[in-house]
Parts: sequence; structure tokens; C-alpha cells
Amino acid sequence: MPEQKTLKRAEADKRAGKAPSTQAGEFVKEQVDKVRAGKHGVRSAKQAIAIGLSEARRAGVAVKAPKKGTTSEATRKKAEKDIAAGQRGGTAKKTASKESTAKRSRASTNALKRESRAGASAAAMSTQAKSAAAKRPAASRSAAAKKAAATKGAAGRSAAAKKGARTRAHH
Repeated sequence: MPEQKTLKRAEADKRAGKAPSTQAGEFVKEQVDKVRAGKHGVRSAKQAIAIGLSEARRAGVAVKAPKKGTTSEATRKKAEKDIAAGQRGGTAKKTASKESTAKRSRASTNALKRESRAGASAAAMSTQAKSAAAKRPAASRSAAAKKAAATKGAAGRSAAAKKGARTRAHH
């Protein structure tokens, strides 16, 4: 269950007209923070992101399910179930009893507690971000960079340029 402050931040993002992926980012950040705080573990950065996206969908954020062929059928079905749950207010399935959902929830939490905390480390998140970006076409990456530069403002651009210069000097 996402925390109230996460729901509020996502709601603020929605009011500000930000993309659903930005709104979902709040839930992903919460999951990464939970893992780093030692509340539970994950096998990989991808799993932390998947849990965050699932929570976002269940909270009613309009994140689409992955396209056919991009992920396993099970993942796609889970995403669609999450979207449906989010649309009807996040309620559990009518057929599942309260006892069975509590049991399942407890089992998954206990399984996550046995997992490593390394999946949400800065290095793991960086590797995941780089590999995800590498799969996107150059034009898409370039457009994202241009959009980011345009929304940064003069002071932000100046700071980014200085940071870039420092990084190049360091290498």
C-alpha cells in the first residue's frame, strides 16, 4: 500500500499536467526508498521498478500495460489487472476472500524480506537506467534531452554545463 505522501505527490504531478510516467515515478521512488531503508529487498532494480509501477496502476495512475511481445504474457495480464483495480478504486477481486488476500500479501512481503537490498543501490539503478536508455532509438533520446534542456531554465542550463565540463575534465 503506497504512503499518503506518495499519493499526494502523484496527485500534485497530475494537477501540474505531468505525464503518467512522471506520476508513476513517485511510486517507484517510494519502493526504492523502502528497499534502501531495509524494509524489504528485491532481486534487481527492474523488480523495484515493477513493484512501483504496479502500485501506481492500482492507485489509478494512467500507465499503460506493456505492448504484446515486449514482455511476458503474465506481466501484461498483471498490468491489465492492476489498471482494472485502479479504475474501480483499488478494491480486491470479489471472488477472493479477505483471509486469502491477507495470506497472499503476508507471503509476498515475507518473500521480499528475504531478498537482497543491493537491487536498489545507486549502481544497480544506474545500470538499469543506462540499459533501458540504450534500447531506445537515438532520435528519442535526443528529443528527451532537448525537451529537458528547454524546461531547465538559464540557471539550470548553466549549472549542467559546468557539471559537464567538470566531468570531462575529470576523465
